[in-house]
Amino acid sequence: MSRQTTKRHVKMTDLFDIKGKIAVMTGSTGVLGKGIASYLASQGCTMLLLCREQSKDKAEAIVEAIREEGGKAAFHVADALDKAALEAVCDSIMNEYGRVDILLNAAGGNMAKANVSPDQTIFDMDIEAMRAVVDLNIFGTLIPTMVFAKGMVEHGGSIVNFCSESTFRPLTRVAGYGIAKAGVGSWTKWLAAELAAKFGEKLRVNGIAPGFILTNQNRTLLTNPDGSLTDRSRKIIAHTPIGRFVEPEELLGTIHYLVSDASKAVTGTISVVDGGFESFTI
Repeated sequence: MSRQTTKRHVKMTDLFDIKGKIAVMTGSTGVLGKGIASYLASQGCTMLLLCREQSKDKAEAIVEAIREEGGKAAFHVADALDKAALEAVCDSIMNEYGRVDILLNAAGGNMAKANVSPDQTIFDMDIEAMRAVVDLNIFGTLIPTMVFAKGMVEHGGSIVNFCSESTFRPLTRVAGYGIAKAGVGSWTKWLAAELAAKFGEKLRVNGIAPGFILTNQNRTLLTNPDGSLTDRSRKIIAHTPIGRFVEPEELLGTIHYLVSDASKAVTGTISVVDGGFESFTI
């Protein structure tokens, strides 16, 4: 084997190496966030988790579990909607680490009052709940990016925004959430072009769109009180080629790819991990 071939082979093996990366993550205390934080830490990332005051105990437990496994992690209390609090945390991180390599915008969610149930119409919508869901998902992605991307422009990095099936198509009932996640998808694509134009190719922005995953957030929509599937769930699975819900750990490979050099020419995309739901047609 020639020296040139060997050198190329070594580079290929390094494509997915994320050891030593400094990763900031919002929405880190949920089912998805916890699993992603633990996985990236196991691959050598230093995980810096942001949480609300009421989630402090959960964040602390995640950090302790990561450290017990030999990983590096810390948490900071800062609401994803509080720009001043985020800036204070960013200053602290920059003073200690000097940079941010990865930003995972996982803060988001839905509220029951922002849905339109089968026995309601649009005239029954709770406007305040709708605003809260839109704020959390859109501005809870936009504001952390405004703050932490400043620590990435000089040397580059990867931003991953959390989208959903609602990014691509309107889904019944989840009115506020659908509006919000469609906005996150649009913001992801716009931001990718904007940052590349102003700061070059090293600062990338992509999204990940998980399929239907059974979590506390959507449990009442997807399961009955006795644990059986709702009519909505049966319809979802009937339109999912793999014939089941997605498991949280099935997002990890895609996340790893998006934050590594393996995707260094990938920006402005939304990677779908949904068992084929988005591609299904009749």
